[in-house]
Amino acid sequence: MTTPNIFILASDNSPQLLPLLRSNPSIASSQDSHGYSLLHAAASYNHHDLLRTLHHEFHVDPNIRDEDGETPLFVTETVETVQILVEELHCDISHTNDEGITAEEKIRGEGDFVVVADYLKEVRMRARDGTNGGMQERDGVGEQRPPPLPPNVTVNMGTATEDEVPEEVDPVFKAKIEELAAREDFRDEEGQRRLKELVTEAVRGVERGSDGRDVRRRLD
Repeated sequence: MTTPNIFILASDNSPQLLPLLRSNPSIASSQDSHGYSLLHAAASYNHHDLLRTLHHEFHVDPNIRDEDGETPLFVTETVETVQILVEELHCDISHTNDEGITAEEKIRGEGDFVVVADYLKEVRMRARDGTNGGMQERDGVGEQRPPPLPPNVTVNMGTATEDEVPEEVDPVFKAKIEELAAREDFRDEEGQRRLKELVTEAVRGVERGSDGRDVRRRLD
């Protein structure tokens, strides 16, 4: 009996495919001689349920690459399909193929599905504007901006003489900041509360008099 071509089954969204994959889950991540995968086929032919099943049930990597270094995102033709890949499967929109271009750039350059490229641009712009954990873009190059200060905390910029500048940052305080910044909840309410406490603690240390007395102005 001839074994059915799973890539054709995926392209046709054949009801034979899933039973075949469940009997042998390892073939779900198979690629043909050109690196074409079931996920590429499902994305190209807009088989949305199959996309979700391949990823959620069979754990196929949404960033699986073909021989040109292109992920399923590069073969999408509709906004709904690209939304599933990006918003549900978390496909990397910044990935570049072997020619060094992103899916957005390739799709826009080909000119057939500009609405898809527009959607990818919108996602990229949202990320640039601060919804991607602090990574921002400047002239097309990502740079790390510091997180915003907690409410009621301000920084006043000024000048200082050479004698007023400490030789090095307090290593204990530096270690605390680095440890806090590495936490997953750094940008959440609890993380920002801890940051505010650390900043307040540092300010208190600076404002103490030379005799060790706390000379902070009363705030109440």
